[in-house]
Amino acid sequence: MNQLFPNLRLPLIAAPMFLTSGPDLVVACCENGVVGTFPALNQRSTEGLDQWLTDIEARLAGKHAAPYGVNLIVHKTNPRVMDDLAVCEKHKVPLIITSLGAVPELVGRVQAWGGQVFHDIISARHAKKAAEAGVDGLILVTGGAGGHAGNLNPFALLGEVRQFFKGTIILAGALGTGSDIAAAQMMGADYAYMGTRFVATEEAIVQDAYKQMIVDTTAADILYTPAISSIAANFLRPSIVAAGLDPDQLTAPQSVDLAHVTDPHNKSHAKAWKDVWSAGQGVGNIHDVPTAQQLIERLENEYHAAIAQFTTHAAAFKN
Repeated sequence: MNQLFPNLRLPLIAAPMFLTSGPDLVVACCENGVVGTFPALNQRSTEGLDQWLTDIEARLAGKHAAPYGVNLIVHKTNPRVMDDLAVCEKHKVPLIITSLGAVPELVGRVQAWGGQVFHDIISARHAKKAAEAGVDGLILVTGGAGGHAGNLNPFALLGEVRQFFKGTIILAGALGTGSDIAAAQMMGADYAYMGTRFVATEEAIVQDAYKQMIVDTTAADILYTPAISSIAANFLRPSIVAAGLDPDQLTAPQSVDLAHVTDPHNKSHAKAWKDVWSAGQGVGNIHDVPTAQQLIERLENEYHAAIAQFTTHAAAFKN
């Protein structure tokens, strides 16, 4: 177990969710012993990002809190990435989560101020590139994860990556309970990564209808398609219908267009993410919309119960 972060109640990172995670959710997670994160682009400007970080730090000051993190889209179409990085450097953000690009220069800059860099990957090929860039950790986004996800089985991808990567491994993909966190550790991951379960919390900055749809749906309602965002991602079928689209008649674009990700506040990009809602296959295990504190308390109880149960079962096989 690579224990990089202080004050953790659980080996858990609340994933940075596009247009969903904000200061309230981050602070609530950190106050309750879970790493809270958010995408830099959830704020409309770099100046706004600076204010969010100032707010988060002020609210966590003097508390026995877990660290927080910021997700940066490291892609040539993101005009803000270097300005946002400079703001993160100013605040010495403890954790930077990079997506859509692993750049050695960026990694070195974060590490120079004492920060950790975790990178999203969906395949062993991507993992090797990120490892070569010097990242501290790899987030394995496996089949069933919300948002831009891979389609590999977690056992297969984790086992393959662990053969060559000795850093921190974080497992993502339909995790939503305390027993899922324990299972991720038993598989060899250092931390669990949980997104969709935190969409359905009071602090998430999304419509109540989105939260209720997560409560009302099951894995059968999740559609994995590149048609909405030009990169394969998991979306809620009912939200596709509500947006006036036919889930069974979607056409994938000819090329990748990430404008809706790198410029999410532009009204012309409304369909992707704002109107069509993302979620992972774990929705069938979500039945309420608690506060983040209530959820984390529940996860902690489930986690320890799962470990105790496993220990009992394992004892039966001792020589």
